[in-house]
Amino acid sequence: MIPAAANAAAGESPRFSVFGLLGDGTSYSEGAAYGSDQSSTTYSPYSVYGEAGKDSLYKAGATEYIVKKKAVLAETEKRLARLEGYSAKNQWFNVNEEMRRYMYETRGAITYLADTKEKKAAAKKFYLSIEAVSLAATQKNEAKCTAAAKDAVSTFSALTSIL
Repeated sequence: MIPAAANAAAGESPRFSVFGLLGDGTSYSEGAAYGSDQSSTTYSPYSVYGEAGKDSLYKAGATEYIVKKKAVLAETEKRLARLEGYSAKNQWFNVNEEMRRYMYETRGAITYLADTKEKKAAAKKFYLSIEAVSLAATQKNEAKCTAAAKDAVSTFSALTSIL
């Protein structure tokens, strides 16, 4: 095997660059210094992302996002229905795991969709009811957990009816 030829040219000095601002900013290692290669202003000097505007891909409240959030709520309804059965069988691990497993997505979806005071109040009521379920399951109290699970289902139904 013969080694490849070096890219050095006679009479050239080595290229250098200091953060792409001083020296030769065209070297491969310095491609874009503090957004200098961006066609528009960036979010911050340290970001590669431009300012949010009319050309942004993300549009708050777009139909595709609302459909995704409502799909999360449909799955949540199925998962909430399981809680009462787990509580009746004293399967505290399953209650807590069901609460941890999907409720993070549920909270995100509800927070995204709740845009009025009435919806936010209903969301808060639901959040408190699922916290009561989790607390009762942690305390291994069947009566409280079952009652809280029923309350969570009813508050969720009331919430989804206005979302």
